[in-house]
Amino acid sequence: MVGTVQTQVLGEMLGRFKLDGPQRWLWGISAAFCIYILLFELNRHFTFYTSFDQGIFNQVFWNSLHGRWFQSSLSSTESALVEQLGQAPDVAYRRLGQHFTPTLLLWLPVYGLFSSLLSGPVVLIFLQTLLITAGGLALYRLAQHYLTQPWLPLWITASYFAAIAVIGPAFSNFHDISQTPLCFFLLVLCAEHRKWRWFWLLFALGLGIREDAGVGLFGLGLYLLVSRKAPSVGLTACGLSVAYVLGVSSVIMPLFSPDISDRFMQERFGQYVGKGGSSLDVLLAFVTRPWLVLQELVTPVDKTLTYLLGQWLPLAFVPSLSGAAWLMAGPPLFKLFVAKGQTVLSLNVRYAMSVVPPLFYGAILWWQQHPERFTQRRFRRFWAFCIGFSFLLGSIFASVPHRVFYFLLPDSFSPWVYVSLPRQWSHVVQMRPLLAQIPPDASVSSTTYLVPQVSSRRAVVRLPGGIQYKDDAGQTQLVDYAVLDMFQIERYAPAFSYERGCLPLFLDQIDQMLGSGYGLVSFADGGVLLQRGVPSNPEALAQWRPEAQRLRQLHQRLEA
Repeated sequence: MVGTVQTQVLGEMLGRFKLDGPQRWLWGISAAFCIYILLFELNRHFTFYTSFDQGIFNQVFWNSLHGRWFQSSLSSTESALVEQLGQAPDVAYRRLGQHFTPTLLLWLPVYGLFSSLLSGPVVLIFLQTLLITAGGLALYRLAQHYLTQPWLPLWITASYFAAIAVIGPAFSNFHDISQTPLCFFLLVLCAEHRKWRWFWLLFALGLGIREDAGVGLFGLGLYLLVSRKAPSVGLTACGLSVAYVLGVSSVIMPLFSPDISDRFMQERFGQYVGKGGSSLDVLLAFVTRPWLVLQELVTPVDKTLTYLLGQWLPLAFVPSLSGAAWLMAGPPLFKLFVAKGQTVLSLNVRYAMSVVPPLFYGAILWWQQHPERFTQRRFRRFWAFCIGFSFLLGSIFASVPHRVFYFLLPDSFSPWVYVSLPRQWSHVVQMRPLLAQIPPDASVSSTTYLVPQVSSRRAVVRLPGGIQYKDDAGQTQLVDYAVLDMFQIERYAPAFSYERGCLPLFLDQIDQMLGSGYGLVSFADGGVLLQRGVPSNPEALAQWRPEAQRLRQLHQRLEA
């Protein structure tokens, strides 16, 4: 079925690209984007800058490959039972209670095939980059279907690859929303070619991307209904989208864990409902508290406006003029604007990518009605500037949360925080032998930026704090190994609150473990490896003692 979907849909809908004229530029731009993302993202991973979510998804794939569908001890560390009630993370915890993502199984054969050649996290980097790149190719084919000028689809596709909301999420840890652009554009192509069987198959896969993916598909259905292109299909799509979002979040996900109501709804929509509120409760609150909804929609005004301008920028602000873009992007924008949290209005995180497909499709529809604007040289120059400026901003912004360009741009100017590429690689070379000492079937606890490196195993938890887990028998166990990267913590503690707060916690954690049956078996360049049930290596312990004292003095200066 997977092979059939790939060959039939991509073959019939995308058609054959010719290597002449705009198509040659298309393949060049697509390849350049793909190489650009892969080059820096692989460097980010191999120099220990991919982080927790990369480890979560890798462990989910790794467990699923071994028949333990969607289980993840790392996901369990974020559950309400662990965070609120203090229970130990469970290796049998299924992530479906936090995010319902069955479409990920579509890529499990790919993961299984290539994870025997590459590490699991590296496979996911390639998979995400190729999915996003394929979304650009599908966008080009969709633009070709509507537009007669041979070069206009290329400009729209170049805008996609230069979008802040594409570059930022492409440089992030693996995420499920990376499937959305490809699925959305193929859906529209199926609708245009009246391939309804393929449409509904892709629609089902699109719903399965994430529990809230139906919000974006509702916007597409609304457009098909209002535009009268396919009113019955649009009405059905709207109904199925609403039913799916409410049914999955209120009925199916609670079967796996109570996290959707006890934690995630509270984090995003706690201002509307009390503790334990469901998606249906949130929807009813939207109806009964319209003034609060209106206030959340427009505030903060500056960040909301900046977010919209950033989304429109690569398309020379054309989506702001497209009624279809507003109609289709309205539902996902509404979901983001009425939610709370630091990331909902960030263009460089994964949530922003959910808004990209309807905006670009709406722009295509606008260009279909105004093709003469493309013949104006002044407008093309402005558009080219917008594309370049968006690419620059996207690359710079990606360095902020994801630290992709940590070796090119300082993470902080005051105080100065900068790590050169040779220095980081030197650190990696010294850390690799520590990681190599951990057996592949051993349970591990690690600091955040080492989680992906050790995530292809049954039991992984995160420091600080996490040295216990529940095994398959439900018994609480201590981890066999703990590995910490104090070099990373020391470098970033002067400027960043997370690392500054973790510094004393990690030092205390190491002391506690040394006094409770763990031995410090290796120490190198700030890397600390502890093993349960063995004595400490005298040489490693002698190296660590003065280093620990120096780090405590650093913390005292930072707190002074």
